[in-house]
Formats: sequence, C-alpha cells, structure tokens
Amino acid sequence: MRTVKFFAMICLIGLMAGCGGSDGDTPRKTVNLESDMARSSYAVGYNFGTNIRRIAGELELDAMIAGARDAYMQQDPSLKPEEIQTLLQEFQKNVYQLDQARRQESSMKNIAEGDAYRKENAKKPGVTVTKSGLQYNVIKAGNGATPRPSDKVRVHYHGMLIDGTVFDSSVDRGEPIAFRLDGLIPGWIEGLQLMKTGAKYRFVIPPELAYGKRGSGPKIGPDATLVFEVELLAIEK
Repeated sequence: MRTVKFFAMICLIGLMAGCGGSDGDTPRKTVNLESDMARSSYAVGYNFGTNIRRIAGELELDAMIAGARDAYMQQDPSLKPEEIQTLLQEFQKNVYQLDQARRQESSMKNIAEGDAYRKENAKKPGVTVTKSGLQYNVIKAGNGATPRPSDKVRVHYHGMLIDGTVFDSSVDRGEPIAFRLDGLIPGWIEGLQLMKTGAKYRFVIPPELAYGKRGSGPKIGPDATLVFEVELLAIEK
C-alpha cells in the first residue's frame, strides 16, 4: 500500500509545477499570492515539496521543476517516454530501499527505548503488568458495568508516545468518541475489559499489543510503545 501511494504521488508530481526541496543555494523566486488560485497553487506545491524532500532527500530542483512544467504545459519531454518510465521505476526502488532502512533504524530505536521505559514503569507503585505485557494503573476507580469485546463504548482518551508527544486526544478535541471494542488495538481490547464504567486508567502498551512494525500515521513509528490515559464514560446500547 505504501508503494502504491508513493507511485501515485510521483505521477502527480509529473503533473504539477513548483514542487521539491532545495539545497539553499538556489535564489528564492518571489510569486504573487494575492489571488485564491495562486494561494491554493502555492499550498499544493509546498505540500508536494515537503513530501518529496521527506521521502527522497536531495533532488536536482531545477530539473525536477522543468519536468513538472513540461508535463503541466503538455510540452514534449526532454527524455524519451521509455527512459522516463525506467528512471521512475529505479527512483521508486531507491526510495523504497531508503524508506525500509529508515524504518528498520526507527524500529530498533523504538524497541530499545520502549523496553527500557516499560521496565522502569513496571517498578512504579500501583502499576500492574498482565500476562500479555500490558501495563496499567488506576487513576480513578469506576463502579459501573465492565464492557465485553462486542460492546460499543464511549471514552475520553489521551494518547502519547513515551517521550510525551501527543499523537491523538479526544480530551484535546473536547469531544468523547464511541466505537466497538473489538475493532481496536489488542491493548485497548484487553485494557478496557479491566475497567468499570466511570473508571480512568493509564495504559502502557507494548508494540505487539499496539501497531507493531507497521506503525500508524506520521507520528507512531514501527514498534513504538504507546501510553494512553483512558476514561470509560459509558457502554452504549
């Protein structure tokens, strides 16, 4: 799926002008951004530039813009079509290899740091470690019913990485969320079944009970340990 999305972005780059990264030596071109169309166009170009710099590193900026401009203006390319196809395939392969290397490095770092964090957290007063490796402590006890995997629950939660970075929070949005328990990550499925309605727990979830090697989105890397503060508000019918 990542490869398909990447190739789709590369194809779009061939249709758009004004994208990419710079080594800082190219003079900055001033553009008029007074109209809505100009501002939208700049936003699209900036977004593509950010993404391509992130996944591919350095590229020849002038050449990339020239290729994008030729495609956008429907001009004849400076390279043969079959050469362009071959170069794109090779570029995609190189970026994929670079991405895999980055993910492997990130995975090893997250595993080491997560193991150390959970080891220290397990020593804290009030922390319980289950057979699966889930760690929890009770912030506030509840006195209502306990959910089953097939139940729909309404919760408030605050999700963080072990360094305190918040990656998702219904608390910050100011609105609880409801979902079926059996559609969540294993750490949540297990953890919420330890709670009674009205309770608030803190969970430290190892990667095998979270998103594992695949991670999730731009903030949750591969093999990341996650920390959640979860308040069980209700079990909905």
